[in-house]
Amino acid sequence: MRCPFCGHLQDRVVDSRQARDGAAIRRRRECLACERRFTTYEIIEEAFPQIIKRDGARQEYDRAKAIRGIRLACSKRQIPTSDIDQVVDRVEEKLLETGVREVSSDWLGTAITAELRDLDPVAYIRFASVYRGFSEVEEFLHELRELGDTTSAEATDDEEES
Repeated sequence: MRCPFCGHLQDRVVDSRQARDGAAIRRRRECLACERRFTTYEIIEEAFPQIIKRDGARQEYDRAKAIRGIRLACSKRQIPTSDIDQVVDRVEEKLLETGVREVSSDWLGTAITAELRDLDPVAYIRFASVYRGFSEVEEFLHELRELGDTTSAEATDDEEES
């Protein structure tokens, strides 16, 4: 590991421990040349499938882009950042479970909207309107009716269980 202070390539590990709930290893290192200490993190590099856009272009999956889109849909809503991170974590888990090298942007958008539907109906509609490219008021109304039908059915199920 290259020392961030002097650039020397040799160091020794002073301490190692788990970090980020076992998802990483934190290592304290000491440079053998300047004797200054620095911290490194070792994480598993996960190979996400490439995303195939509607125009056929391919691009790497970008977690930050997914978070930006979800945050925009959740703006002015009382949704904690941790909930948004959990949505992205669940979508990424599904993405890795597919075991394929490429997925369509439609697949990714559908996975995100499914998660948002459970999190917040307003954020769901906002995200779906951009992702699906609603251009007519009727498209909004149709989606709202479906959401209302689902919510009514869930409320009826909850009442029956009581």
